[in-house]
Amino acid sequence: MNFDVAIVGGGIVGAACAYALSRDGLKVAVIESAGVASGTTAAGMGHIVVMDDSEAQFALTQYSQRLWNELVPELPKLAEFENCGTIWVAANDEEMTEVRRKHGFYAERGIKSEILDETSLRAAEPNLRQGLAGGLLVAGDSVVYQLFATRFLIDTAKQNGAVLMVGKNVVGIDADAVLLSDGTKVECGKVVNAAGFAAAELSPGLKIAKRKGHLIITERYPDLARHQLVELGYLKSAHGSATDSVAFNVQPRSTGQVLLGSSRQFGAEDGEIDHAILRRMTARAFEYMPTLKTLSTVRVWTGFRPATPDNLPYIGAMPGQADVYVAAGHEGLGITTSLGTGELIADAILGRQSAIPAEPYSPAREIEEH
Repeated sequence: MNFDVAIVGGGIVGAACAYALSRDGLKVAVIESAGVASGTTAAGMGHIVVMDDSEAQFALTQYSQRLWNELVPELPKLAEFENCGTIWVAANDEEMTEVRRKHGFYAERGIKSEILDETSLRAAEPNLRQGLAGGLLVAGDSVVYQLFATRFLIDTAKQNGAVLMVGKNVVGIDADAVLLSDGTKVECGKVVNAAGFAAAELSPGLKIAKRKGHLIITERYPDLARHQLVELGYLKSAHGSATDSVAFNVQPRSTGQVLLGSSRQFGAEDGEIDHAILRRMTARAFEYMPTLKTLSTVRVWTGFRPATPDNLPYIGAMPGQADVYVAAGHEGLGITTSLGTGELIADAILGRQSAIPAEPYSPAREIEEH
């Protein structure tokens, strides 16, 4: 079969690209080596959050969050979309300075947030320890169960005529075809490389590093946490260059379970649980929420996030590869930014104006065309 677009990767980013492109009438194939949402997507927390590390990150996360909110009426209940909000927790007066900065940044750009002092923080989240300085409540943030959200996007794309090919290993990309390990070709007009941390193998020149992370899911403990809770130190942890880092990050699930993170490791290639990192991660969580010590764990797992040098994803045309587009390198924000990424890719392929400037995410910022 010949397709208008072949998408390499069946994670949430590839699914969002398929959703947008098939909706706009293109004949799409999604090629996935293992299973839908079986890689990095499965290892995420499903936090849909507006971030402010840079203007470009803010623009993409805000745009994507708006798209998620518009999609809510169509999402199945199994996607467990919940507008729980985020509280960025400040441990001391220095971090309260950062709370005020974030509050001002959001206010200037139309995002509502509320500064919490120690008393109001305890009222909002009684299970946090005493003595925390306060925090910033961003009520517009949400969570979603990304596995079912991804399947919804894929299923909708299939209803629009897209074809899903599972168990197919892609070994190369040509100008007009995707090459599979069994020697066959999937002929297409354009290719979208949405292969996560493996994207750099198919499009040499991309700078994508693997970051290993751990997550824990508990038994059901309703109302233990009411919001997504993230320590302000998470920002330094998530984007620093240290080999190993941990941070307090707790998410309430609609099932009553608690999802606990987070950790990041560079240079770790195996998917085995690193018990030393796990101990550091849980110890950090206990500092903020001592009640977590009493919870029973259902499962612990790891995954790999695709990180870029400037913490922005690659979205757009690949220099030096005609008709090849990239949608990869989203690190810990792939769930949030998936829908915005899909729209930007569709805009680029169809040659139309995007809702936000696309240049900051262009792969050309790192790659010289040869």
